[in-house]
Amino acid sequence: MDAGFAALLGAAVGSLATLGAAIVSGRAQARAQHDQWRRQHRRDAYAGYLSALHDRDIAMDAILDALRAGEPDLSDIDEKTRRFVTLAREVHRAAEVVILEGPVSVAAVAERVTHASSDLSHVMRRMTEDARAGDTTHKAEDTVLAAERERILYRTVQDFRLAARSTIGNTN
Repeated sequence: MDAGFAALLGAAVGSLATLGAAIVSGRAQARAQHDQWRRQHRRDAYAGYLSALHDRDIAMDAILDALRAGEPDLSDIDEKTRRFVTLAREVHRAAEVVILEGPVSVAAVAERVTHASSDLSHVMRRMTEDARAGDTTHKAEDTVLAAERERILYRTVQDFRLAARSTIGNTN
């Protein structure tokens, strides 16, 4: 074999190997960038959801505190309820983003949070209706039930946090 031809053949093989390595490396880098992009979108969705939950839960706590008073101020409760309803809508919007971003396992935990929130909201509504009617027969029972439902909601939100952290790769 001629030395010039061997050098040309060696250069061609080297070029093809370099091109192949560049393609593999480029694909790996593109995949890593896409994964990082996906994690960031999920992180933003999860953080937005948790923030909306936090604000809504503070509003719910304010209503429950007002209802636990000896003589609840109904106009104050109405104002706090309006704020709660507005914030609850924000939670639903944020939950939709969580569902879209996925994965299904995190969306399922968000659904559990929704159910736990709903269970507590039902108690809160019943307490509000009783306060409007001046009925205190179930107040002590409902206060205990509300506290239990708050604990369940808190644990479910903790489960959401763990699922979200696991999904975005932050297990510390």
